[in-house]
Amino acid sequence: MQSAKIFSGTGSQDLAAEICKRYGTIPGRINVQKFSDGEISPNFLESVRGDYVFLVQSTFAPSENFMELLLMIDAARRASAYKVIAVIPYYGYARQDRKDRPRVAIGSKLVANMLTAAGADRVITMDLHAPQIQGYFDIPVDHLDSHAVFIPYIENLRLENLTFAAPDVGATNRIREIANYFGAEMVICDKHRKRANEIASMVVIGDVTDKDIVIIDDICDTGGTLAKSAALLKEKGARSVRAMITHPVLSGKAYENIENSVLEELIVCDTIPIRKQSEKIKVISVAELFAVAIRNAFENKSITSLFVHSQRRTSL
Repeated sequence: MQSAKIFSGTGSQDLAAEICKRYGTIPGRINVQKFSDGEISPNFLESVRGDYVFLVQSTFAPSENFMELLLMIDAARRASAYKVIAVIPYYGYARQDRKDRPRVAIGSKLVANMLTAAGADRVITMDLHAPQIQGYFDIPVDHLDSHAVFIPYIENLRLENLTFAAPDVGATNRIREIANYFGAEMVICDKHRKRANEIASMVVIGDVTDKDIVIIDDICDTGGTLAKSAALLKEKGARSVRAMITHPVLSGKAYENIENSVLEELIVCDTIPIRKQSEKIKVISVAELFAVAIRNAFENKSITSLFVHSQRRTSL
């Protein structure tokens, strides 16, 4: 009889344990050995023959997390698993989704090719940097939406003059959906970059006077853009500014930038474990969402039910 078994890579053990708890099982037994030179060798410590094997691993830095996932997929395939499903809460290299200048790689496409070549039958992920990355795969992709956990949090804030802000023009579709749900206005922080992680200029499109602003985005890397956006919104007359970001990459001086910013708070998901605590950073778990997605994938049920909450609309 086929069963669903959930295993964790070393990069997502806390989230995987919480997913298993919500699912009603315990994490599968696996050993990931590392040789003295850093080479990775995963080994399943229980049979997976004929089973649905769900491998939970976010592919954030270092790149060994991604290599570990590939080897886990290969090991499960060679151990005669019936289906191998890569559960990737944070899909790394998603920002390299197009050829935006000469002689560059399209990293997100290469990652998709490698996952498929390793033997993954399906991918479950959340808030891809560009939704069209799903088209890079020739296998099914279940793309979960963090709005399902952000919306209840925003509702509990009971903000008087709620307005949503897109940190750039590319995020407008993401912001429009949640703004429609609340019947709220939206503004855009249009930025021009000199190079990655460095902004040359930024302007606000829309009126933010006396508004309670919620910035929505998928990734917070160094926090520089977020801090500058919040400062500009306050300068333009916003009453309060907070941000809700799915993936807390938080590299470089991110914690310092967030602490020194005018943000009321930064709400993030646990797709990536945060490296240290901060009074301004609050973590919301997406374990329940992934647990339901895993159950539905195993039982061949629709994933659409996970988006019902965020698809409702508030009357204007």
